[in-house]
Amino acid sequence: MTDLAPTNVLSIYSAWRRRLGNSGVLASFVLAVVAPLILVGSYLWVVAVEQYASTVAFSVRKEEFKSSLDLFGDIPLLAGSSVSDTDILYEFLKSQELAAQVDAQIDLRALYSKYWPRDPVFAYDPVGTIEDLHQHLRRKVQIAYDSHTGLMTLRVLAFTPEDAQRIAQAIFDECSRMINELSAVAREDATFYAKEELDNSIARLKDARQMLTRFRLSNQIVDPTADFQGQMGVLNSLQSQLAESMIELDMLPTGLKPDDTRLQQAQRRIEVIRGRITQERAKFGVDGGVPGGEDYASLISQYERLNADKIFAEEAYRTGLAAYDVAQADARRQSRYLAAHIRPTLAEKSEYPERLKLLAIVGFFLTVIWATCILIYFSIRDRR
Repeated sequence: MTDLAPTNVLSIYSAWRRRLGNSGVLASFVLAVVAPLILVGSYLWVVAVEQYASTVAFSVRKEEFKSSLDLFGDIPLLAGSSVSDTDILYEFLKSQELAAQVDAQIDLRALYSKYWPRDPVFAYDPVGTIEDLHQHLRRKVQIAYDSHTGLMTLRVLAFTPEDAQRIAQAIFDECSRMINELSAVAREDATFYAKEELDNSIARLKDARQMLTRFRLSNQIVDPTADFQGQMGVLNSLQSQLAESMIELDMLPTGLKPDDTRLQQAQRRIEVIRGRITQERAKFGVDGGVPGGEDYASLISQYERLNADKIFAEEAYRTGLAAYDVAQADARRQSRYLAAHIRPTLAEKSEYPERLKLLAIVGFFLTVIWATCILIYFSIRDRR
């Protein structure tokens, strides 16, 4: 198969030469390749205006800070997304928004239309739309981006060294502004959500405290647990007094008459103490089925629930306050910034347009097109 292709090309070329002769080959080559190359070369060396390049290189730096407030818990700081800042910046450099902002800042249309219509290929038509200006700027700005290191290099072309440097500086300023806006939005979001959580925790704590206050006012008890302990102390004291009274009754002399004053007083004391013990026990439902006992038990349960809500609200408030302090501290410092390791340069000589390179590219494509057309033409003609 590899030997057939050159044979076919030579046979077609031989047949073409037989039909047209050497003069036909040269004539078609001159018309299709040489003449356009002369026109392109004339334009590049006579008409095309010299262009100067300004280079600027930078990267996005992100500083990570740790606060002592992080000891209170795993409080989230500013978190980056799956898309890096340099990727966002790379897309911004190719956007129409950048062209519009740079044009508004330094009048980009005037800088690129200085030699219109003398150089219609490399100069910008001042009556063009913003889309035309965007496309023209993309031709003038060459972007080199290393996704592994995050380094970005721009080469900006203009008709004077000062204009090239000015445009490069304007693009760098717009990129820096965009990065600052991204950082500001991230900080505002972090502060906003932290403040929202803090406000919610404060409202929850106020509600919990108000509910506990209403409970204390309605029941006239500050702490039912302490009141319960006090009631148990009274009951224990009555139990001790009952035991002492029964011992005193047992120590009375035997054989006393029923109407003896000492006997009656001792028995009366025991009956009173027992009655008081029964009343105190009724408060806790010790004997069962007592309404007072049921009310006191529900009172303790309600207090414990309200107190647990208050404790939880206090913990949430402390956590929210710490998170808000961290967000505010981070908002007071710039976590992202654009660091230029090569400032916009000022060219001393013109390197563009690359005339020889452009002429060679044009010549190559003209030759390929010419040869392809010749082969197609004679392959079709030979089949007739």
